[in-house]
Amino acid sequence: MDRVILHCDLNNFYASVECLYHPELREFPVAVCGDTDQRHGIVLAKNQIARSFGVKTGEVIYQAMDKCPKLITIRPNMALYQKFSRLVNDVYRRYSDRIQPFSIDESWIDLTHGVSSFAEGVQKAQEIRRTVREELGITLSIGVSFNKIFAKLGSDLQKPDAVTPIPRERFQEIIWPLPCRELLYVGPVTEKKLLRVGIRTIGEIAQAGPAFLQSVLGKWGVTIYAFAMGLDDSPVHLDGAMDAAKSVGNSTTTPRDIATMEDARQVVYMLSDSVAQRLRQKSMVGKLVQISLKDTGLCVIERQASLMEPTCACSPIADLAMELVEQNWSCSTPLRAIGVRVADLSFLSSGRQATFSSPRLERQERLDHCIDSLRQRFGQSCVARGVLLMDPSLNISPIEDNTVHPTSFFKGVM
Repeated sequence: MDRVILHCDLNNFYASVECLYHPELREFPVAVCGDTDQRHGIVLAKNQIARSFGVKTGEVIYQAMDKCPKLITIRPNMALYQKFSRLVNDVYRRYSDRIQPFSIDESWIDLTHGVSSFAEGVQKAQEIRRTVREELGITLSIGVSFNKIFAKLGSDLQKPDAVTPIPRERFQEIIWPLPCRELLYVGPVTEKKLLRVGIRTIGEIAQAGPAFLQSVLGKWGVTIYAFAMGLDDSPVHLDGAMDAAKSVGNSTTTPRDIATMEDARQVVYMLSDSVAQRLRQKSMVGKLVQISLKDTGLCVIERQASLMEPTCACSPIADLAMELVEQNWSCSTPLRAIGVRVADLSFLSSGRQATFSSPRLERQERLDHCIDSLRQRFGQSCVARGVLLMDPSLNISPIEDNTVHPTSFFKGVM
């Protein structure tokens, strides 16, 4: 029997939770936005009514207001959304011990060993959908397929509150006619490259073959080809268990557009603080710092540089990340998303001596370990870096909702 993989995607998650707590808003267009007092913030989520007006996630508030003048905007409440994310994943755990979160509102579930057929897996998906709606008051869309890539694609095909099965014998019929941008990781830049060579659908990606796609997209072309062919065999990890991390990172779509270096510095330090804390929890250090920047035109750049010494301290990671930002972003186009990642990891016990060549680095790591102890006892927000207090609207707590993705979707195909 083929695997039975579910991808569960909570519908309009932030806005749905807000409408649950503010039922008086259910009949109105609602959007959760960053910096609602200033019209240059962005839409983080919207309800179905706002969606019917053409309001899109990621667009600037004034653009959404032009489409829907009566749009009600709400500031995000991340602690509440994280609580609901945990409650939803608790429901998933009733059905499988293989649950892999992909973001705060998305998770894969492997039902293979709990069902006797693909059809039974679809029935279980319907049961999960009804249970979440009845117990928690929010809806989700579920894709059911024989791999993670197609399951995720399926969850996008029918919204809201729906289950979409994509069995192996029908995947070409269902998936290949879709635009290539529907395939996971085919973003605007990749789509433009494909359109230039006449490739418009997922089926045309499959028909182009790996050699041609590699000539157009480089190594990534082989990956895209395999995705289109349904060759993904990446596992859904046991709940709470992951492979040894190859990197640890955080990225965030900012509550509002980032237009100045001061704003960028605050977000970079927030993300670096989370990454460094994760490294310390794993007793690991890293030497390679990577950043990703996505601007309001959806153009993405990624850059990396090496530290002098491997570390799990926030300051050297954040300082190098900011150097990369300053070298590669001129503030001419605002940023919509920022990511910080640390790679080239090793365990303290095996990959690094207990002594330090830099006394300053030793002091920084010891200080951060002390901060960890305080946060463990009194809560994550009991100690904050001064730079994070400059604009409270930019602060989230990524350490409380962070998923480390240690390996690619493909194993053995690349």
